[in-house]
Amino acid sequence: MLFGDACEPRLSPGLTSVSPQPQVPSNMGPSWGLLLLAAALGATAAARCPAPCVCDNLRAHVLCLNGSLTAIPDTIPELTRKLDLRGNSFMVIPAGAFLATPYLTHLDLRHCKVERLEEGAFRGLGRLVYLNLASNGIALLYQESLDGLFSLQQLILEGNRIEEIQPGAFGHLASLTVLDLRANALVYLPDMIFQGLQVLRWLRLSHNALHVLGTEAFAALPALRRLSLDHNELQALPGEALARLDGATRLDLGHNPITYVAEEALAMASLRHLFLDHASLQEVAPDAFARSPQLRILDLRENQLQGLPPLAGAGGLVRVSLDGNPLLCSCLLRPFHKWLARARVQADGACAAPPALRGRSLNSLKSPEMRCSRLQPPPCPTAPPEQPSSAGSRQCPRGCVCSPDFHHGSCENRDLREIPRDFPEDTRLLDLRRNRFRTVPPDAFPGLKELVSLHLQRCSIRELQPGALQGLESLVYLYLTDNHLSTLEAAAFEGAPQLAYLDLDHNAFTRVPAGTFWLLPNLISLHLQHNAIGELVEGDLAGARGLRWLYLAGNAIRHIAPASLAPTKMLEKLQLEGNHLSEVPTAALWDLPALSELKLSRNPIKHMGDGVFVPVASSLQHLYLDNMGLEQISPHAFTGLGPKIRSLYLENNKMSNIPDMNNFTGLEILNLQDVPFHCDCQLLPLHRWINKLNLCVGATCGSPAEAQGLKVKLSTTFQTCPGWGQGEAGKTNPNKTKAASKSSKKKRLGKSPVRGFSKSRA
Repeated sequence: MLFGDACEPRLSPGLTSVSPQPQVPSNMGPSWGLLLLAAALGATAAARCPAPCVCDNLRAHVLCLNGSLTAIPDTIPELTRKLDLRGNSFMVIPAGAFLATPYLTHLDLRHCKVERLEEGAFRGLGRLVYLNLASNGIALLYQESLDGLFSLQQLILEGNRIEEIQPGAFGHLASLTVLDLRANALVYLPDMIFQGLQVLRWLRLSHNALHVLGTEAFAALPALRRLSLDHNELQALPGEALARLDGATRLDLGHNPITYVAEEALAMASLRHLFLDHASLQEVAPDAFARSPQLRILDLRENQLQGLPPLAGAGGLVRVSLDGNPLLCSCLLRPFHKWLARARVQADGACAAPPALRGRSLNSLKSPEMRCSRLQPPPCPTAPPEQPSSAGSRQCPRGCVCSPDFHHGSCENRDLREIPRDFPEDTRLLDLRRNRFRTVPPDAFPGLKELVSLHLQRCSIRELQPGALQGLESLVYLYLTDNHLSTLEAAAFEGAPQLAYLDLDHNAFTRVPAGTFWLLPNLISLHLQHNAIGELVEGDLAGARGLRWLYLAGNAIRHIAPASLAPTKMLEKLQLEGNHLSEVPTAALWDLPALSELKLSRNPIKHMGDGVFVPVASSLQHLYLDNMGLEQISPHAFTGLGPKIRSLYLENNKMSNIPDMNNFTGLEILNLQDVPFHCDCQLLPLHRWINKLNLCVGATCGSPAEAQGLKVKLSTTFQTCPGWGQGEAGKTNPNKTKAASKSSKKKRLGKSPVRGFSKSRA
């Protein structure tokens, strides 16, 4: 909690609101003088405190609870650290809404009827560590909605209406440790959706409608320790996606309609606590957990299990909870019972049959009591059972699973050679991953006019024949990752005019499939990463006039022709990292007036000439130039860039200096780590500029020897430079520093009653 659970604030010493001026006794003594000063300071704060709010000036807290505010107040004291706005009616959080309160560390916006976070809504809040947006009406997280929150540690989005998270939405939350997305409307998680959350430890996805998880959905979460997926619609244990979580120790999968845990279904090297309670389990394979050797606690309460086999490979298990299962304590349970004793595993649970043993706990049973009789258990399924008929007259194809409640169909990993037909006509998400189709024939998905998302990853597909998507008039998402496609024809997309997200990563393309996009007027996002594309030529992207995000990382691109990007005039994001470019493709950038993000990381660009970013200077906000081996940046390389640039990444390069950047006044992120700066007098302008920034930039001296390893900001090398005394001499005199500090403190006390504030050092 940010300010406790109180719904209405109560005034206490140090809190101010609008109040009358204090009266001074005629016989005022020294103590009364102090009281008068405190009261006067309080009156000053009261004047600055927004009318419906209460300001705690000693602790720098502001509370504006359960009011009628429709916009963020613009008179909140600048030095406020904790701001509680619960129970208001903001609807939209506009860009730059909190620029006037840059020292915020905690922000509470629960129950504020927020429906939309505009891109850049929290810009300027580089100190914020806690953000609570629970119980609002947010339906979509835009790519830049959370931009600028690079210190954020906890993000609470519980109880919204989030259906979709755009790729990269969490890309700048490098400090986040807890992400709470409970009780939203998420249906599936695409690959790499949590990219950027390098230190996240707890991901809460409970109480959604998750049915499909991309195999790489959790691949970018190296520090995750706890994953909560309970209360969803998972019909099978998503083993491949979970296998990416090497460090996770607790997994909550309870309250999902999972019926079967297959052989070696869970490969999580560090897992200790697994919760599969209140599911629909009917069978668990003997070696289901053999690849999770650290498992200690297994919770299988309230399922449909009549028994369990000895659990091979689960040598560390200490407790199995089976309460609420219809356990049949016959001779068929003896192997499991003996295994419990041999492995010294504690088991909770009681017999449901035979009648003579009903109610007896497992721990109290003796082997001779568990006899075989005519009463035999029904055969346990070895695969999820076929589903009943869904909406309309069609039933689910044999071997597949259909969810009528959530309009999903899945035939994942069924070793199918042909695409099944006769899915329910109201199917909206169809998962056909990990089969062996090789080709997608014409009219492969008849009758699926409501289909929105189609997953064909890892299906050995080499060809999409003309008319393959005919009739998919509602299709928005098409995933063709990890196939063998080397070419595409425009006719393959005929009949799917709404397609907006096309993922062709990890295929065999040697060039962009030219002419493919004429029939895709609504294409927004195109993924062609990790192919073998060698160049972009004119005409490659013809027809892609609405494209906003183009992902070309991990190819072999050496050349980008000047007119190759001309059709994509709405392009906002261009990712070219990990290619073979030896120079910035300046000529090709002239046709991109809306480009806001450019990634050139991990290209062998050694020298950067004058004006290389001029074509996109009016729109560019995020520039990635890291890990390139960059040796020299021309003094005028950044000409035209300035206040609009919000993040600049230059880490892991080889230059010893950088150009004048005084014009970069809007920076929120600047990374200069692992750059060998030569800390002589030529670097003095950079030293001065860094000292003005309220950012952690990580710049260190690489030379000369006496300065090596020192922070550029703190190095004393510059004190011998001509002109050092201009504005810096005071810093070298301790007495002046002390006097200035006292003077500054008095000024702050004269302006505001908030005590104890000091601007944090960059």
